[in-house]
Amino acid sequence: MPRGALLSLVLSSVCAASSGASDRSTIPVWVYFADTRAPPARYEQTVLSDAALARRSVRRTMPGLFDRRDVSLDPSLAASVASTGARVRTQSRWLCAVSAEATRAQVAALAALPSVWRVEPVRRGRANHGIEAAPPTSGDGLASVDYGVSAAQLEQIDLVRLHDWGQTGDGVIIGILDTGFNRVHEAFTNPAHPLQVIAEWDFVKNDANTGIEPTDAATQHKHGTWILGTIGAYLPGTVVGGAFNARFVLAKTEDVATETPVEEDYYAAGIEFVEAHGADVATSSLGYIDWYTQADLDGLTAVTTIAVNLATANGMICVTAAGNAGHDADPTTSTLIAPADALGVITCGATDIAGVMASFSSSGPTADGRLKPEVLACGVGTATVHSTNATGTAGVSGTSLSTPLVAAAIACILEARPDYTVASLRDALFATASRSDGTGLHPDPLHVEGHGMISAFRTATRGRASADLNLDGIVDGSDLTVLISRWGLTGTAGSLWGDLSGDGIIDGLDATALFANWG
Repeated sequence: MPRGALLSLVLSSVCAASSGASDRSTIPVWVYFADTRAPPARYEQTVLSDAALARRSVRRTMPGLFDRRDVSLDPSLAASVASTGARVRTQSRWLCAVSAEATRAQVAALAALPSVWRVEPVRRGRANHGIEAAPPTSGDGLASVDYGVSAAQLEQIDLVRLHDWGQTGDGVIIGILDTGFNRVHEAFTNPAHPLQVIAEWDFVKNDANTGIEPTDAATQHKHGTWILGTIGAYLPGTVVGGAFNARFVLAKTEDVATETPVEEDYYAAGIEFVEAHGADVATSSLGYIDWYTQADLDGLTAVTTIAVNLATANGMICVTAAGNAGHDADPTTSTLIAPADALGVITCGATDIAGVMASFSSSGPTADGRLKPEVLACGVGTATVHSTNATGTAGVSGTSLSTPLVAAAIACILEARPDYTVASLRDALFATASRSDGTGLHPDPLHVEGHGMISAFRTATRGRASADLNLDGIVDGSDLTVLISRWGLTGTAGSLWGDLSGDGIIDGLDATALFANWG
């Protein structure tokens, strides 16, 4: 396109996005550059961690283990943006783009830069952050851990049985994109089991502190703290997260102080950050629809959707909220938010603890007709830590809260089944959900329930013999070692991992059953 025509298109797009604003006011814009980076010859020339490379070696679907999108942008690109007077916000390696706050005059100057091929507004959205309410009644759970208020929601997705076998997210890295994280709660600071954070970054303030900072809005940290508690809390008898032995990469990507708080450029930078630090699973309960329409949710258009597509191609399991705009009985209407339309993302709807669909849970399909949401978990009064009371618990509602439950379950599943790829994990998760009869999928034709409530245990054990206790595909000495390590344990018949005879105790009868399946 001739540069004059490009400039006209850019200015009309930005003017539409900033209608009502003065010529001196600024809006956030994406500045896209022609990508002249050379593909890296060696891993050391990339920004990737060892953990990221290890995950990619198992699950990446693009050729090789890295490409030019894993190389940092040339500093001269951000410098050229700043030279126009615009304020640089953040950068995206994957998009080869810089986001900046710019006036209309500065946008014209940005579009005229010789290496720029496109300038467009940064889309913004609105998040429903929920309200802290009284937590649900405490329960005993099915296993040795006293889950406190978390018991029912973990039992509902069949995660307690997986915990009982020992799969609690150990060795798995979870990335969380959210508002910030107040990590003072006793469920995060338990001396016997402190929360493990391996990396963090605040993309709003551009520093390494995702906690509460002096200039933050009073509610800045709340949403992220609830999400982190749903996954990583560990205070037996009070509240226990779904993957309490996982390690975490935290990205603060939302500024709640602004009128339209959820901004896609921070999200794009955040998902690159957690992927580069080796996250196996990334969860986000944020959504973007302002300035997009449902017709744009085709899996290929929204910036956050494109970013998630690249993340899943790099082998990172991505989980996101469907949205809280409600649903109806018309399968042709949609209330989704981006990036819930991404091609490989696992999109989550919400039910109450009885399994009844939440009235607020958004429905699909995507613009190109794909099923969304795909799975369900509890998102009504979901138990988590209180965001400000360091000893309290809360019940919070929204697809924001069903999403981290699914992410936690996936982390535990990956610990049990590191052989799962993004595609095979999705297939197993859907095939074992509540709407499947075990022989085929029966998704909701209304695009409200998807494949139904997940079953973490059934997903982890899918395609494995009952005597294959380490789930490696063969019954051998390693399974006998697992059985011996659990010798004498008792539990509810049918729920105790290793109880092959079904009598509620692991003993000689189970050893006999294991030997009968040897090899």
